[in-house]
Amino acid sequence: MYNTLLTHLENGIFTITVNRPDKMNALNKDVIAEIGMAMQEVYTNPEIKSAIITGAGEKAFVAGADITEFTALKKDGGAALARKGAELVFNKIENCPKPVIAAVNGFSLGGGCELAMACHFRVASENAKFGQPEVNLGLIPGYGGTQRLTQLIGKGKAMELMMTADMIGAEEAKALGLVNHVFPIADLIIKTKEILQKIQTKAPLAVGHIISLVNKAAKCDPNGFEDEIDAFGDCFDSEDKIEGTAAFLEKRKPVFKGK
Repeated sequence: MYNTLLTHLENGIFTITVNRPDKMNALNKDVIAEIGMAMQEVYTNPEIKSAIITGAGEKAFVAGADITEFTALKKDGGAALARKGAELVFNKIENCPKPVIAAVNGFSLGGGCELAMACHFRVASENAKFGQPEVNLGLIPGYGGTQRLTQLIGKGKAMELMMTADMIGAEEAKALGLVNHVFPIADLIIKTKEILQKIQTKAPLAVGHIISLVNKAAKCDPNGFEDEIDAFGDCFDSEDKIEGTAAFLEKRKPVFKGK
């Protein structure tokens, strides 16, 4: 089905692997289009409860964009490229009502770092490296990097990393809040699946509300508090709330249906 991706569905977890290891899994128009298709599958397939995005091999998650696609572009073409990527992939990941985790297994640079940051959170292998080196090309991040990196690690450090084009390792990324956990590379996918298996035992509608509301908070949305009140009320009309409260009172584990 896909030429640049490998996909695998097991126990409700849909693993999307960017499969261009000879190109350090770099993003090109085909990869962007196919990640968009894979994310559409996440949205529409009820058997998919959550997703992992990762890269093939042990060297790179996604080591940037395919620069050869940039050389002939002028202003309008560059803006159109960024807008298409945002609509097809990056915003679709960020706004997905099902959890999407980036399992960063090596270099996560430029568009690759932006891909990881669009996910709901990130875990990394010990050899992971993060950076936004676009200034070396006379460019800036165009897939949301200036916004999401600032949201995740704060203004000062985001300014420094994007202006110097410096790379940081996994432990520094964890200390800054860019990644949640660092694992040995052999354990990365196993540990990521363990996190998602835990999330999948929780109420899916509530998880979806949390994703939406935390995204609003990250963007300093002035309606965030009011939207939280509305979503809290919506939860009271769900079958999952009835099941969750009954299970608590009956001292048993809830069985949620996402209704």
